[in-house]
Amino acid sequence: MKTISKPKIGIVDTTFSTVDMGAMALDELKKNYPQIKVLRHTVPGFKDLAVECQRLLKNEKCDIALALGMVGGAPIDTQCAHEASLGIQMAKMNAGKHILEVFVHMNESERADGSIDEADLLALTQDRTRKHVHNAVWLVCDPDKLIKRAGTGRRQGRQDVGGIKS
Repeated sequence: MKTISKPKIGIVDTTFSTVDMGAMALDELKKNYPQIKVLRHTVPGFKDLAVECQRLLKNEKCDIALALGMVGGAPIDTQCAHEASLGIQMAKMNAGKHILEVFVHMNESERADGSIDEADLLALTQDRTRKHVHNAVWLVCDPDKLIKRAGTGRRQGRQDVGGIKS
């Protein structure tokens, strides 16, 4: 894999999300990789992410894109997230570049009574978004960092589970 010394990263987030995932990603990039050029676009919902990511990869010559979306708790939301994911898969194949799908499902923070634990949802979203920022940078700039993490049970959003020792 060819590494890129000064990448351009596309960030696409949605107005549907209850958390500003784009701002989280920008903050993580600025704190850790100030030399990286970033383009941020916002779309209404997660089914719009694929085409906007593809536009950033093809038209704006981004090297990688982050598709940041939040999935509601209803069954139709899960179905729509699956459809959005298929669109993202097609967009990355069409562009020939990575799009990291960073979806947070609201029911990941659901309490036993069906309500959403907003503090947990915020922490989950922060962790998943920020960790995927690093994954995106490593994919295009330093893939050896990912190789060193192979089989280590890394998780984005929750605690790592660790690898199985042989």
